[in-house]
Amino acid sequence: MPEKHEKNRSLEMSLPQATSADLRGRQSVRATFRLTEGCIDAIHIVATQLGIKQKSLFDHLVEDTKLLESIAREFQRYEINNRNRIQKTYVISRRSLISLDEIAQSFDAPRDILVEFSVQRLLPIVKREQERHKKRKELLKIIDKHHKNGNDILKQVVGELGEDDPITNEFLTTMAVYQSAKKNMSAFVEKGKMIEEFDLDALETTSSS
Repeated sequence: MPEKHEKNRSLEMSLPQATSADLRGRQSVRATFRLTEGCIDAIHIVATQLGIKQKSLFDHLVEDTKLLESIAREFQRYEINNRNRIQKTYVISRRSLISLDEIAQSFDAPRDILVEFSVQRLLPIVKREQERHKKRKELLKIIDKHHKNGNDILKQVVGELGEDDPITNEFLTTMAVYQSAKKNMSAFVEKGKMIEEFDLDALETTSSS
């Protein structure tokens, strides 16, 4: 027993110890920003296409404090478009919100603009996903054609071997799985319409002064 106790104690000492500050920093809080429609759409599109939560995306953007500080120093060189901004509330980590607020205050930079400029880093991802979406649509046409050919073969198998033949049963199972997979692929491509219609220029909310 003492030996087991010592092993457990050794394991506990080797594990990283989370502080109360670390745990509080991971808490989710709500933060409201006034952003352009293009910025809001970009956040939604990237999170959806990559299959991640918007909170995770926000935390990733804000955690690069050096970049935020660079943005805060440079924003005065730009003419900010404040028209047609929309109030939007997001869930982000407390640590990210504190970091954003501290940099905004230190450099006297609008918090909303820091977010806008950070989101512009997503442009390459949005562009890449737009290109992948086009390829998915073209490949889905080939998959649809292949699925149709499979159903034609299935009809031939059933016609020649009957519904109770082992080959027929195996092929029926195969086509059922294929049908389910194709349905999921079609749904994903349909969901991707939002990125197909997204205007990359809509995220360019500033111009050099």
